Parts: sequence; C-alpha cells; structure tokens
Amino acid sequence: MSIRIVFCLIFSLAFVAIGLAAPPPPPGGSPSCWPPPCIPIDGGITFLMAAGALYGGKKLYDKKQKKNSELQ
Repeated sequence: MSIRIVFCLIFSLAFVAIGLAAPPPPPGGSPSCWPPPCIPIDGGITFLMAAGALYGGKKLYDKKQKKNSELQ
C-alpha cells in the first residue's frame, strides 16, 4: 500500500514540475546553424537507430536459437 502512495506522490510531483516549466523563447533571431541553409539529419539518425535495433534483435534471436539447439 505504501508503495502505491509513494508512486502517486512521485508521479504527481513530476506532473506539477513539468507544468511549471518555463515557456520556450520566442522565434526569431539568428539561425540555429551556421552557415544557412541548415540540413536536417533526423532521417539518417532514425535509420541508423532502427538498423541497430534490428541487428541487436537478430543477434538475440540467433543466440536463443543456438542455446535451444545445444539443449536438445
């Protein structure tokens, strides 16, 4: 019972802290990268993260299959 109370308190405090955060600064001013034009790298990073996750999943699957074949 006390774990639920502690969890609820922590969750409530985190929720309030997020709500009290300062708003973002107004847009404008100098560009965030120099020299313009800025080139986004989001697509490449997303692809690399997905490829890494798939590679790790395959390694875990192969390890599980090897362990199961050794047990038989």
